[in-house]
Amino acid sequence: MTVARPKWAEIWAVFGRIGILSFGGPAAQIALMHRELVDERRWLDEADYLRALSFCMLLPGPEATQLATYAGWRLRGVPGGFLAGLLFVLPGAAVILALAAAYAAWGGVPMVVAVFFGVKSAVIVIVIEALMRIGRRALKSPLHRLFAALSFLALFALGLPFPLVILAAALGGALWLPAAAAPAPVSRGHGHVAPVLAVGLVAWGAPLLALWMAGQTFLLDLGLFFSKLALVTFGGAYAVLAYMTQQVVQAHGWIGMGQMVDALGLAETTPGPLILVTEFVGYIAGARAAGPGLGLASAALTLWVTFVPCFVWIFAFAPYLDWIATRPRLQGALAGVTAAVVGVIANLALWFAGHVLFQRMVAVAAGPLALRLPDPASADPAAWAIAIGAGLLLLHWHRPLWLVLGAAGAAGALLAGSF
Repeated sequence: MTVARPKWAEIWAVFGRIGILSFGGPAAQIALMHRELVDERRWLDEADYLRALSFCMLLPGPEATQLATYAGWRLRGVPGGFLAGLLFVLPGAAVILALAAAYAAWGGVPMVVAVFFGVKSAVIVIVIEALMRIGRRALKSPLHRLFAALSFLALFALGLPFPLVILAAALGGALWLPAAAAPAPVSRGHGHVAPVLAVGLVAWGAPLLALWMAGQTFLLDLGLFFSKLALVTFGGAYAVLAYMTQQVVQAHGWIGMGQMVDALGLAETTPGPLILVTEFVGYIAGARAAGPGLGLASAALTLWVTFVPCFVWIFAFAPYLDWIATRPRLQGALAGVTAAVVGVIANLALWFAGHVLFQRMVAVAAGPLALRLPDPASADPAAWAIAIGAGLLLLHWHRPLWLVLGAAGAAGALLAGSF
C-alpha cells in the first residue's frame, strides 16, 4: 500500500539522490532505496517494498533498476516509473561514459580509481546495513530464516545457478508459506499486458531493425548480443558476468581480458546498476573498431537494449502484484523468494567484501563443496581501514550517507599506494 503520494519535485529530488548515491551494486542499492522510500519518507510500506523486491528478483534484468521503476510507477503511475527508472540509471551511465572515453583515450584513470577504491570499501558497510534492515523485517519465522540460510548455502557453498535457487524458493514458499488471502484490490490496469508488451518490444527492437536495414553489421551484432543478455540476466549482472566475459573477449574479440577486468572494476565503484558494465564494453568495442564516434553509438545502443526491457516488464506485469496478494499460494511463493533474497544479499555481501578487503581469493575444497575464500595473507590494510571508518560513521554515529561516501572517497585518494 502506498502511504503517501509525493509531488513531482519530490520525485525528482529523491530518485535523483538515489541515482547519484547508488554505489555498490544491487545489495547496497536495495538498502539505499529501502532507507529513502520506506524508513525515512514512508512513501511505500514494508510489505509492498518486500513484495516488489521479490517480484523484481523473478524478472530478467537488473533488479534494482526494476525496483526503482516499480516504486516510481507505484507512486505516480507510468510517468513516475519512467522518471524514477531514468534517474536511477542516467547518473551512473554518464559517469561510465566519461570514464570509458578517458580510458579509451589515455589507457587508465588512476586518481578516479583511487577515489572509487575508497567508496567501494565503504559500500561493504552499506551492504551490511542492508542485511540488518531487510533481514529484521523479512525473516519473520524460523521457516523464513531457513529459506534465507538455504539460499545462501546454495549460492555460496554449492555454486548453484541463481534462477534455480529463486525457483526453488518460490516453489517452497508456495508449499510451506501460504498466507491468508487479502481482500481483492482495486484494479491497476489488468488486461493491458498485450498492448504494453507490443509497444515495448517494438521500441526495443526498432534500432536493431534500422541497423539491419542500413547494413551496420558491427552495431547489429553488438545490439543482438546485449539484447540476448538482457533476457537471461536473472538476478542482476553478477549472474551473467562470466558468460558475458567469455563472449565479448573470446567469442567476439570486442575487448581484451584486461579491459574487461577494468570495466567491471569501474562499474562496481560508480553509481548505478552494475550492468552498466555493458555500456563501458560497448564504448570500448566501438572505439577500438572505428574511434570515439562509433564508441558513442555503441554505448548508446547497449544502454537502449539493456534497459528498455526493464520498463517493459514493470509496466506490463506490476499491475498484477496486488492481485497476487489475493492468492495464498502465489503470496507464499513471493514470501519464499523474499526470505531467499536475504540469503542472496548475504552471498553478494560476502563476495563483494572478499574482493575488496583482500587482494586474492583461493579455492578451498571440502568434500562435495568447492569454495573460494579470501587469502588472509592478501588482506588490504587500506581497504580495511576505510571500511572500519565507514562502519563507525554510518552504523555507530549515524552520519548521512553522502558524508560517509565522500569521506571514504577522499580517504581512498589519500591512502592509495600508502600500504
